[in-house]
Amino acid sequence: MNKRKLVSFDWALKRLLRSKANYEVLEGFLSELLKEDIEILEILESESNRDSARDKSNRVDMKVRNRKQEIILIEIQYEREFDYLQRILFATAKAITEHIAEAEPYANIVKVISINILYFDLGHGEDYVYHGKTQFRGIHYHDELRLNNKQQELFGKQYPHELYPEYYLLKVNQFDDVARDSLDEWIYFLKNGEIAEGFRAKGLARAKEILDIMHLGEEERRSYEWHREELRYQASMYRSSFFDGRMEGKKEGLEEGLEKGIEKGIEEGREEGREEGMEKGKKATAKIMKQAGEPTEKIMKYTQLTPEEVEAL
Repeated sequence: MNKRKLVSFDWALKRLLRSKANYEVLEGFLSELLKEDIEILEILESESNRDSARDKSNRVDMKVRNRKQEIILIEIQYEREFDYLQRILFATAKAITEHIAEAEPYANIVKVISINILYFDLGHGEDYVYHGKTQFRGIHYHDELRLNNKQQELFGKQYPHELYPEYYLLKVNQFDDVARDSLDEWIYFLKNGEIAEGFRAKGLARAKEILDIMHLGEEERRSYEWHREELRYQASMYRSSFFDGRMEGKKEGLEEGLEKGIEKGIEEGREEGREEGMEKGKKATAKIMKQAGEPTEKIMKYTQLTPEEVEAL
């Protein structure tokens, strides 16, 4: 099966797919995932109203408005984050508040769809695509709450979940590389950076044209190579801090547990040691990055330390 090596989707989002001429690629991906024809109206600024350091770390890779006036957030995440589910909740809530004026009624709250392309294992589950939405079900009759007739006429929807945010989690690394349908063809590309000749999913034909590495200009190719090196550096730093913290945590946990002299003490000591070791690993990583001249915002993103903790190193 012939394949073509293409640039990664996350880099393409930042450099190639923001042009209106290339909306076809994004529209194809969104249509295959959401199972409806998506037409992008505009790409919105996703870095606005950032008043704190925490807000700056909660950026999305792309925010678009479709023809139905829905806001679609797209984020690609390589680093393991234990609070990632809370972070995407924050991002959707922020998008809602950013897109409603102070005097507008609640009826004008925008529908937000959060799409997360993940290159780490988030939670436990056998599938590689998860969909989350808010449903109201009766605890006695188990029926789903529907909007009344006037609400249905006003909003053009039948159920509350059609008004509330929805979430899609694509656990790319868990995909088995067998494309069973058109969405799988997209996930194959997201995982491998390749498109097989027989793939027919919406948007992939255009993706072949504009994401071919061989067609990049010299400046874009240098930028892409820097991006790939940055991902390798990021993965290496995380791996180093994880194993440093784990080894130190095991040592300290065992010592503390042995002093207690009972099995429960050993287990508690190990757990506390792991946590302390991970914290030391984060700070060690931050110190290395700081000595290497990396900016504070980047150090915060990679280590989840606060500006004050980074400054104190």
